[in-house]
Amino acid sequence: MTDTTRTIAGTELHPVGLGCMNLSWAYGTPPSAEEGAKLLGRALDLGYNHLDTARIYGGGQNEALIGETLHGRRAEFFLASKCGITVDGPKRGVDCSPRAIEEAIDESLRLLRTERIDLYYMHRFDPKVPIADSVGAMARAIEAGKIGAYGVSEWSARHIREAHAAHPMGAVQTEYSLWTRNVELGVLDTCRELGIALVAFSPLGRGALAGTLNDPSTLEDTDLRTKMPRFQPANWPHNRALIESLVTLAEANGMTAAQLALAWVLSRGEHVHVIPGTTSLPHLTDNHRAWGLPVPSDVLEAAGALINEDTVAGHRYHDAIRPTIDTEEFEPA
Repeated sequence: MTDTTRTIAGTELHPVGLGCMNLSWAYGTPPSAEEGAKLLGRALDLGYNHLDTARIYGGGQNEALIGETLHGRRAEFFLASKCGITVDGPKRGVDCSPRAIEEAIDESLRLLRTERIDLYYMHRFDPKVPIADSVGAMARAIEAGKIGAYGVSEWSARHIREAHAAHPMGAVQTEYSLWTRNVELGVLDTCRELGIALVAFSPLGRGALAGTLNDPSTLEDTDLRTKMPRFQPANWPHNRALIESLVTLAEANGMTAAQLALAWVLSRGEHVHVIPGTTSLPHLTDNHRAWGLPVPSDVLEAAGALINEDTVAGHRYHDAIRPTIDTEEFEPA
């Protein structure tokens, strides 16, 4: 590891990767395939070398977009994908059985047009399957050369330890940002102790911490944020006021609110990476530049004191999703 890189599963990477989800799914109408391809190509040109996707993103469309667009540049980036979340119409479930994992890996390899995925996560914890069985399937895929390492997403510290004991884990992916601090209840320190990378998804609070979203009521009905409590009318005015103060703090120190928010997450440990997503080429550039900005420690402390679990209004997920999350939860105030 150097001063400009951080390590995941033995590979040195720029700590700011690209979350590719919203190129195909989640935040309203996604960009066209042509626009998505342009952004992916630009990301590699800028120096992004860690791309993150998952089977659920557009039902395989995101993996296919990456495979179609970047198969000729495969050597330029570290590729991560995920399996485990199942969708049957409006119903969602979790299946991390060995057979499901094996089938998912083969399908991801096909869609991504690659012979090897560098990091493959179980997207959620599956309480129906013994951890050793799920990890065993991942270990066999590593031995077969299909994946380089395995990881888990939104798992508790206890279950991370159990999985890591069965086979060393490459990374844990979970939500981490100024306004979502659940990993600080155990996962952050567990990963540091075990030498596991922590990959923070939604480090910009689903885009809110960038300061460009004024009114969530203008979002499309298909945008997942319309169902999230922090974007609801009862909570948004309070949260928006916090974000406006973050924008002011960032601009006073010569950076964007997004860059300050990313710098704060990256400051939480040398094992921490971020994977912000975007459909904007200017934001793509700004996000990448967040690493290495000379942000004074008192500014980072001010940002953390301004927006945190105690100051934000609303839970990060609505009630139907919360039971599927294994990561430790803050006690209600």
